[in-house]
Amino acid sequence: MPVIAVTEAIAVSKVALEAANVPPDHAATQVDLFLDADLRGVPSHGLLRLPRVIERIRNGVADPRTSGEHDWRSDAFLAVNGRRGLGPVVANAALKSVADKAGKTGIAVAAIGNSNHIGMLGWYAERLAREGLTTIALSTSEALVHPWGARRAMIGTNPIAIAVPTGENDPFMMDTATGVVSMGEIHDHANRGAPIPLGWALDGDGNPTTDAAAAKSGAIAPFGGPKGYALGLALELLVTSLAGAAIGRDVVGTLDSEKVCNKGDVFIVIDGPRHDLRDYLEQLRALEPAEGFGAVLVPGERGRACKRQRLVDGVPIADMVWDRIQELANEHHAAS
Repeated sequence: MPVIAVTEAIAVSKVALEAANVPPDHAATQVDLFLDADLRGVPSHGLLRLPRVIERIRNGVADPRTSGEHDWRSDAFLAVNGRRGLGPVVANAALKSVADKAGKTGIAVAAIGNSNHIGMLGWYAERLAREGLTTIALSTSEALVHPWGARRAMIGTNPIAIAVPTGENDPFMMDTATGVVSMGEIHDHANRGAPIPLGWALDGDGNPTTDAAAAKSGAIAPFGGPKGYALGLALELLVTSLAGAAIGRDVVGTLDSEKVCNKGDVFIVIDGPRHDLRDYLEQLRALEPAEGFGAVLVPGERGRACKRQRLVDGVPIADMVWDRIQELANEHHAAS
């Protein structure tokens, strides 16, 4: 994979989006979200998704200009009609409103429907935690995960991110899907021609596979077996009911370029905490590591270290992904 300077990755990606009539500030938001994932070593949610965003705009199923409509159903519950807007643009607008409200009410919730894929949830949660707000972010997806004991997908990967201010410069932040991996990671392996570990997924016939291409038409395993299945199902029911979104196999629009996205997103924003948590985190880091481990880390630290290094060295992007982004940007230059 080529290693691209961060400034170049930003500039070329923004040109590609602006060529699709994305306003410059919205383009900057979308690129920042994608690039942050690549910088943290999560290419499944990185720039590989940018060409699909542009395809969705061109196909009329994503509106690059709107930031959604807000309806305060109560003092602390905001219902958002995303009006097919870009996921991070709609989510950021909603979070600004609920963050302001949480400062007055102590807690506020945003439930978002009719929006597009919002990407890595930790990107949002960590930003709010830096402002002193504990944040729980939830989302659903197409039915990509098989229930425990089943051979066919029925539940979304349904990620959850939690970020908590701790008194340290960096807040605590964890971000995980309830499947063993995201479908984006399966696609990343397929793009690179790399096998996936046995146990990640089933193929289209419901059999275990190490072929990433075959897994794309199959089902991802729930993490932790029955526990991951239970958590994924709980989030499916919670987010769907609050956001008024589609459920199960009726969810579409995050992995294709033609269908209106109908999944849901929920953000719970809490003013606080008031306690300094640094001593406890230092106690965790000071624990003697088990055999095979160099150190005990707090979740999020590995990704931040990767980001710091890649901001200096550049970010690796799969050849076919970077070639396509450059093509999209060059189309704009040729047209102008």
